[in-house]
Formats: sequence, structure tokens, C-alpha cells
Amino acid sequence: MYVLIAPCIQNPACRARGITTDEDLRQFQRAIERCRRFSIDMVPLPCPETIYLGSDRPPGSFLDRLATPGFAALLDRLEAEVRAIIRERGEPPLAIVGVDSSPACGVTATYYSSVKQPGRGAFLARFPEIPAIDVKEFACHRIYLAAPLFSEAERAYNLLLHDLLERHLFDVYLPQEVGDTSNTRCREEHQAIFAQHLLALQEADIVVGVIDGADADSGTSWEMGYAYALGRRIVALRTDFRIAGHHELVNLMLEESATVVTAKEDLPGVLGSLLAAPG
Repeated sequence: MYVLIAPCIQNPACRARGITTDEDLRQFQRAIERCRRFSIDMVPLPCPETIYLGSDRPPGSFLDRLATPGFAALLDRLEAEVRAIIRERGEPPLAIVGVDSSPACGVTATYYSSVKQPGRGAFLARFPEIPAIDVKEFACHRIYLAAPLFSEAERAYNLLLHDLLERHLFDVYLPQEVGDTSNTRCREEHQAIFAQHLLALQEADIVVGVIDGADADSGTSWEMGYAYALGRRIVALRTDFRIAGHHELVNLMLEESATVVTAKEDLPGVLGSLLAAPG
């Protein structure tokens, strides 16, 4: 299992001078952590811009400096090299992990001209049959699973969801695994558990909340609300067929702050799993 990865993710020095921010570096590191966590081989792509223009170069668009016969010939050669790597490995990559805005390795946006335009960069466009994902999306793999955990059935279901999401290469924080499973806790334990959950919510990229039941669990609702205030993405799972109104499954505030799915099997696709079958 491997991804083809834009080389600047592992070596930001490949990027044009002065464009890399601290947030870029954080996302690059999280993408690398995801690969290490799930034993995904990182096969770096060559960097056409560095090869053609050198490493110490100012930012520029494709039309500024790359719309030349020489650069097109370079892309021909590099494409052949990458396709040879794919044939040698004997299996297709999970995806190409690119960097949006790059004239060569943009995924959904690229500086083709002086204005950012939709579409792949010049190099990634050579591989239309391979799914591509921007590094910032690929880096978002830490999930906080907010769900009731008070009965044996609830804890077993949470473990099932945990395993499903981990199979799809998401790193899942499960509150019941850190001691939140007993009514005999002392005050100090309460404080420690609260602090640990709070930190996990702050570090999570996505919160998946289970909102089954006649009314959603109060702790789950709090966690989803806190995550929304932090600006995190929220996906709510509601398998309960009961509804609260014509346009409301269980709770307006929870549903309007989340993407709601009604089957656990739909979670990987909604979360952007690289392993989910295309719809």
C-alpha cells in the first residue's frame, strides 16, 4: 500500500522561495504521520519545477515560466519514470498526495496564470486515472468518536465503529479506552478524564458523533457543540429510524452543525476514505 507524494511534503525546500507557512509545515507533518501510522509507503514524485528552475526560485505561475517546449519535454520524461515505478510495484497507488496551488502538483486548484484556477497542476494532470488528494485533506485523519458508552451494547458498537474507521486509515480516539466507563470515579479522575477528552477534541480533525436514541446523549451533544465552536468538521451517525419532525431526525442544532449519515457503512465515503469504493 503506497501513495505517490509531492516531494515538497517531505522536503519543503523544493517549494518556491517564501511561500511555505507554519500551517503548511504542520499539515505536511500530519500527512507524514498518517502514512507512518498506517504503514503507507511514501513514494516521492520528482519535482518538475525544481529540476527545471532550480531550488532557489521565486513564486510564479505556469504561464510565467513553465509554458515552454523544454518543460513539456521534461514532463514527458518524468511521467515515464513515474509510470515505470508503478509498473514495478505491481499495484496502483492509493492516491497522489499533491499540494494545491502548485503549478505542477496542484490537485483541485493551480496557479496556471496569475489567478488561481480550478484543476490539476501540469504534472498531476498527466495521471488522470489516479485519484488525487490535497495534502491538507489527506492530513485530516484524526477522529474523535463521540458516543454514549454506558452499556455493554454501546461500548461494543463503539468498538465496531472504531475498527471500521481504522481500517479506512483514520486514527480514532475512543473515550471509553481512557477510563470513561465507571460510576465509581473520584473527583480527581473526573477532572483528569475531562482534561484528556478536551485535549483530544482540540487535536482532532473530525468528530464523528453517534446520535441514536429518542434524544441524543448529552455528553455526545456537548462534544459535538464544542467541536463546532472549534471549527472542526462534524459527521453525525443516526441509524435510529425514529424522527422528531418533518425535517428533523433528532435535534435541529446537532443536525445543522453536521453532515448526517444513516448507516455506518456510509461513514468512510463521507469522510473521504482512500479505500472507499467510488459512488
